[in-house]
Amino acid sequence: MREVKPLKYKSLDGLSEKQLGEHHDVLYAGYVKKIDEIEDKLNSTDLSSANATFSDLRELKMEETFALNGVKLHEGYFDNMAPGGAKGSSKKILEMIERDFGSYENWEKQFKALGLAARGWVVLSYDLDEKKLKNILCDSHNQGGVWNSVALLIMDVYEHAYFIDYATGRKSYIESFFKNIDWEYVEKVIGRFQI
Repeated sequence: MREVKPLKYKSLDGLSEKQLGEHHDVLYAGYVKKIDEIEDKLNSTDLSSANATFSDLRELKMEETFALNGVKLHEGYFDNMAPGGAKGSSKKILEMIERDFGSYENWEKQFKALGLAARGWVVLSYDLDEKKLKNILCDSHNQGGVWNSVALLIMDVYEHAYFIDYATGRKSYIESFFKNIDWEYVEKVIGRFQI
């Protein structure tokens, strides 16, 4: 059984306790519960009835990726923010951004634009094969991710991430997200994967 990972803060600059509570305690916690349910059902699924058109196995495995990515993306999202943000102790991520996007400003402009274009997620990832950073747009938890990449910075742009505080004002929410980026966390991810 998975545990709901606790939030390390109650509110953020521009994101209220109510907004974060609903997002974390209801939506994210629901994905944690659902992945446990799916994995439990998989243990008793009849493998002999597997079929590409429809079968319990196919349906459960498809929904497993949606729920599991819902857990992982939300955990990364909540972890990569801190009240007032954190600048980081090294310049590694800034050097990587400048190398792969030309400048921090170019990267930020693209990441914010993707936040307006995406239906679900924007992820700064590191491609382990190409050895470079990429901004990835994901419309759904299980659509748009790139294999053999490490998610470094995750921004949720589904309406549930900001609607209580911003209604339809996604652009203002994105500005608030940027005020709260925890670059120290991003650098820990880089270090963990020895990037």
